Amino acid sequence: MSSGDPETRERILKETWRLMELRKGQGVRLGDIARAAGISRQAVYLHFASRTELLVATARYVDQIHGLDERLAAFRQTTGGVESLRVYVDFWVNYIPEIYGLAKALLAVRETDKAAAAAWEDRMEALREGCRCVIDCLQREHLLAAGWNSADATEMMWGMSSVTMWEDLTIGRGWSQTQYLARMKEALERIFIRSGAD
Repeated sequence: MSSGDPETRERILKETWRLMELRKGQGVRLGDIARAAGISRQAVYLHFASRTELLVATARYVDQIHGLDERLAAFRQTTGGVESLRVYVDFWVNYIPEIYGLAKALLAVRETDKAAAAAWEDRMEALREGCRCVIDCLQREHLLAAGWNSADATEMMWGMSSVTMWEDLTIGRGWSQTQYLARMKEALERIFIRSGAD
């Protein structure tokens, strides 16, 4: 839903993003967003039917601003399962720092904020879909390690790709981005690629 002008819509998205990061997700109401955007609360509804729709759109807007489609271009052009895994891990690990501010805000409040939970799940479903593409490609090429089915391997890869794991090891334990990327790639390859396949 969007019956208002595009400039106002973008201003609402920018202010929602800014306030979510500034307040770490806490107490970001439609009235606060409207004031920050210099419009009435009712005007927000001309662009977004609900706060949930607004937060989902904001998370997608952050992806748009950070050039998600362009960043995924190399992954979409991969031709084999092993390559797709490596390229996807490169993309995701290097993308996490770009989206970390909003991700942390959504994570902080998702248990008590249904709109934040919906926005988080929307983006996590996109990540899960990427993992599914990698695993399905490995399986089609008979490269998926023994003992895994596609569904379980997808969920495990997705779980290992969590923002909180990146946060714990880089921010919490002081791993460099380079170290994290190398270790994550190594771990995922050992877990999911059939021995002797590469």
